[in-house]
Amino acid sequence: MIRVVVAEDQSMVLGALAALLEIERDIEVVGQARDGQHALDLVAREMPDVLLTDIEMPHLSGLEVAAAVKERHPQTRVVILTTFARAGYLRRALDAGAQGYLLKDSPAETLANAIRRVHAGMRAVAPELAQEAWTERDPLNDRERQVLRLASDGATGGEIAGQLKLSEGTVRNYLSEAITKLGAKNRVEAARIARDKGWL
Repeated sequence: MIRVVVAEDQSMVLGALAALLEIERDIEVVGQARDGQHALDLVAREMPDVLLTDIEMPHLSGLEVAAAVKERHPQTRVVILTTFARAGYLRRALDAGAQGYLLKDSPAETLANAIRRVHAGMRAVAPELAQEAWTERDPLNDRERQVLRLASDGATGGEIAGQLKLSEGTVRNYLSEAITKLGAKNRVEAARIARDKGWL
């Protein structure tokens, strides 16, 4: 049996995914989580073969969970199931340690087959994203992405500096670098471009 933990913040979707997987003779759902921290706790407790997780969840995102699972529980493989059909998100997911990346509008049988592939040590990636993911690279480094994300949420330079324990001058430099790299006129446009590409 392939033991799976499912993480999804929408209760109805979570229940439907678990029910869908339980139909399969070789898959057993051993835990369900509605936020990233709970997902991580369940992985530590249940030691599943596969974690199936959404990207956007409370407390920790699916990408943060994938990175933590890779570091702390490398025997558990991660499959991301999301609505984000953007190559930038796929690249970030693979960089975080996910072995699978599927879109929520994929056929139901695709999900079970992807879990089997990932459990067997292979990758399972939405084919419509696979090629695009390797043609356009994310130009932002992690710090530029952090600063730009906080700025796009409305934080001032001083607030960002305080939160990240940086000087305001350093924050301005990171914002300036991000704006330049994205070919944007200002931080608002830079954040929009980065979000559209799946880099933020």
